[in-house]
Amino acid sequence: MLQRFLMALVLGVSFGITLVVGLSLSRETPKDVPALPDNDLLAEVIAEVEREYVDPVDESALLEAAARGLVADLDSHSQFLDDQQYADLRVSASGNYSGVGLEVTLRDGEVIVITAYPESPASRADIRTGDILIAIDDWPIDSQDLYATVSRLRGTAESDVSLSFLRDGSDEPLQHRLTREPMAIPSVEHKLLAPGVGVLHISQFHERTARQVIDAIAALNRDNLTPLDGLVIDLRDNPGGILDSAIDTADLFLDSGIIVSARGRTESAHFEHRASPGSMLPEARLIVLINGASASAAEVLAAALRDNDRARLLGTSSFGKGLVQTVVPLRDGGAIKLTTSRYYTPDGDYIDNRGLTPDIVVRKTPTADTDPQMEAAVSALTPQRLKLSER
Repeated sequence: MLQRFLMALVLGVSFGITLVVGLSLSRETPKDVPALPDNDLLAEVIAEVEREYVDPVDESALLEAAARGLVADLDSHSQFLDDQQYADLRVSASGNYSGVGLEVTLRDGEVIVITAYPESPASRADIRTGDILIAIDDWPIDSQDLYATVSRLRGTAESDVSLSFLRDGSDEPLQHRLTREPMAIPSVEHKLLAPGVGVLHISQFHERTARQVIDAIAALNRDNLTPLDGLVIDLRDNPGGILDSAIDTADLFLDSGIIVSARGRTESAHFEHRASPGSMLPEARLIVLINGASASAAEVLAAALRDNDRARLLGTSSFGKGLVQTVVPLRDGGAIKLTTSRYYTPDGDYIDNRGLTPDIVVRKTPTADTDPQMEAAVSALTPQRLKLSER
């Protein structure tokens, strides 16, 4: 039994998927499979549980629990995924699912809201970045199993779910009862802010984000009648997504230089991506907006443009996630998500738990009709300060 469990973890590999907070391209099966470790301790524990535990334990459930514990004990990002959780992860990468529109992460043993997507049930309920999720349908959050939390947030469209949050400054937990909806989160939105100045809002990095950026810039150029003079790339509240998508997006605006590098123990975990010749809007000035909820792949793009002297960063410090995960499918339909690399900006900085510090610090004071960060971005791109009445 134990040998089957270890073989599933070690040998059940068909391809890998590189993540920052999502899926990326597959890699080949490793040619050299490591030898099985000394398993006397694990074998002894499993045998004792099967023989002595107060209730009978299903063998498959026991093996899955052992797998979860083995991987989860490594760090807060590494996890064992059963077949449903793995399917959910792939759905998330496509950007289409049924749920409440929340992006969450684990930090310091708590499930924290990164963002509530615009026009989602969560957004309409005023759930905010930094809120701590403590219960779903009276089910206490398991801080060791983020995917169980994500799975419970999702469900059939038009079904209800009750959520409990802690918020800084509130004495009592906040209670919300939301109705799930089909979620097709747009990866890229665009708008002409002023003559010659456009904005791209990238909500997260999906499989087609780079293609959508190309289409959005073409539309902005048409709206402006001539190529843009300046572009604001809004990465505020962007939790990340597919690493390769962020790299491809950065490459659209760069014609040389390092985009991102990573270091890990294996050959596939040690890489460097460089920009290819040719770029979009080569004469336009760029401003990238970031805040405390700009994370992972969003930070990869922001750092690539700033460190290659292609853009300035404006806003507040970013989230700070500098780790890369690889999802390795197993024979039974599940997978393990394993931290395999630390990534570095083109300047060689490691930003985990530190984030990116903007070149121009502007704090956002939420009001009904102003966005001081966006106003500052447009002001930096135009000769005269422009007052924006809407985003």
